[in-house]
Amino acid sequence: MSEMQPPPPLSARLAAIAQRFGIGKAPRRIVERASQLRLPFQQLPQAQESIWWQAGPPLQRLVELPRGALSGPVQDDKAEAHAVLVGVVKRSEQHLSSFDLRQVDGLCGSNHEPPPTPSFEDYLAGLHSRKVRIISYKDFIKAISLPLPRFLAGVPIHLCRANWRGKRVFWSGDQHAEAFAAAVAYARLRELEATLPAEITDYHLDTAGLGQLDDRYHVLAMPVQAWSDPAFMGLLLDGGIPYSRLTFLRNAGAPEFILLPKNHADATALGEGLRLAGAADVVRYLQALA
Repeated sequence: MSEMQPPPPLSARLAAIAQRFGIGKAPRRIVERASQLRLPFQQLPQAQESIWWQAGPPLQRLVELPRGALSGPVQDDKAEAHAVLVGVVKRSEQHLSSFDLRQVDGLCGSNHEPPPTPSFEDYLAGLHSRKVRIISYKDFIKAISLPLPRFLAGVPIHLCRANWRGKRVFWSGDQHAEAFAAAVAYARLRELEATLPAEITDYHLDTAGLGQLDDRYHVLAMPVQAWSDPAFMGLLLDGGIPYSRLTFLRNAGAPEFILLPKNHADATALGEGLRLAGAADVVRYLQALA
């Protein structure tokens, strides 16, 4: 069995990048300097099976991303980046005359970041104390009428889905989560059909939108420490490299995104160097989720 070959030296990798992008000596120096940055780069979070909408990346926010969400020194650069980002996720609405509530397996109603929980049954089993217990059909009606007060009148339920969350269907309500989960779990256990009309909001990562983002930008995950690091900021600002910056992920200490336009030689060089240094590629991450 042949031994594994060591990775090519940095100089060879830099030369390959320079040849691929046709960059000259000055951009090549940017690649080299960026590749030697020592920053606490983080990998982006992996998708987890969870009933909680908040447990996934908040990509639905891209649909209505405020123009002011991007920061950077040049307004036109931010406007161009914004125009591309809002095309990455598409939203559509549909109305169903009948939807079986037993298919709902997710909840939107949590204002904090809860631990991953794969099912309603696991969520209920993990509660320190139960406020809702169902042992009869009458109990079921009482429980489901807490989150859905007009259940018996057949008022439509509001649901949402996202293709980066697989086939999971989330209830859009934010009150009485335990009662809703208990009622659905009971209906499953007793094979009790419980249907309502449904208004469903679908989000999906758009292949064409992702392709355009990939064509036009390096999008990399930067640790928050980067913005006070003299070496990185020197590279970014001393050369006047165009960029846009997006704070997107919710959790404390999460990386921020930098968008570097690929039609600018120095920005392309910086993007390639940051990737060599360990910055996660956001576009590849999104493509994997889709």
